[in-house]
Amino acid sequence: MALTPEQQQVLALIEKRQEPMPDYVKEYILSKKRAGLSPNTLLQYLYRYKHFFNWTLSEGIISASSITTIPYTELEVMKKETIELYLDFLKEENISQDKEIVEHRGPAVVELSVHALKALFNYLTKETENDDGECYFYRNVMSKIVLHTKRETANRRTRNISSVLLNDEELNEYLQFIKNGYGDQLTASTTKLRYERDMERDLAINSLILGTGMRVGEIATNHMKKVHLNKGTIEITHKGGTEDTVLVMDSALQDLKHYMQIRESRYKGAKDCPFLFVSGYGGSAKPLSRRAIQNIVNKYTAAFGQSNGISPHKLRHSFAVDFIRNVVATLSFFVTDLVIMILKQLLYTLIWLIQIAKKFWIRWN
Repeated sequence: MALTPEQQQVLALIEKRQEPMPDYVKEYILSKKRAGLSPNTLLQYLYRYKHFFNWTLSEGIISASSITTIPYTELEVMKKETIELYLDFLKEENISQDKEIVEHRGPAVVELSVHALKALFNYLTKETENDDGECYFYRNVMSKIVLHTKRETANRRTRNISSVLLNDEELNEYLQFIKNGYGDQLTASTTKLRYERDMERDLAINSLILGTGMRVGEIATNHMKKVHLNKGTIEITHKGGTEDTVLVMDSALQDLKHYMQIRESRYKGAKDCPFLFVSGYGGSAKPLSRRAIQNIVNKYTAAFGQSNGISPHKLRHSFAVDFIRNVVATLSFFVTDLVIMILKQLLYTLIWLIQIAKKFWIRWN
């Protein structure tokens, strides 16, 4: 499958960042690549491993000439207290470039570091195999480390999310704003020309987020051949490599059709680019990156009056499909695949019935 330049860059960075790592870390990366773990996740893990190993060397906890030569036996005998000291260091280290300013890591980075180390230790103690057919070691100190995350009730979380979401009327106004209102705000001729070139594309992106609940990564990496307009579905790959098919709401499907109709004439070389959403930057069609899609959504939501803009992640929560996905994901822990398939079909039928009802409502009112 063709890779976006962004995906190619991530894979190249993984190769570069794993070079100074011990062999057992390289084995872990290769194993998880084969298992379909997100390359972005693996790259972030490599950054965390480098920081952890450098800390153990600088503190004299491990005696080795470099990260490369750190044996896994050092991890086998590592104490819980050592890990806790490292987590304290993560929270307290000043990461500011300006020595006069104190800046600490956020809890998300600390949590990512714990997840990275847990993943590595879990692999070494459960999935490896030495010449005798045994795991490299069995004592997993990271199993004793518990993350104490800040908790909130479902009601509190709902209120927080609702404060930045658009209601049904606002969603329609927002999409109409992309079609017409945004262009009226522009004064510079070059900016207006760029908007006129990209309007159908940008509208289709926003419509898909609202009409399917697709994530930015799923949109950025999606291929033309994965779109089935006659069925109203799109094949996607979730984080972790899981394949799925999502139903596209009628309004989003129409916006997507309009974009696909003008795609090749509007963007030079688009016919030879397998990716659904492309940019005309540089004179030839190139796949849009995740960052570019995030910027597109932020640009329109900010201009629509949503303060500094809404992220795609929050925008997708404005649509009920996200709720449907969460219901199906939760049920998957309790019911069989057959039941899940039936429930999905029922939920898709419900969406279809809602669309039909809306059409009759518009016709009779």
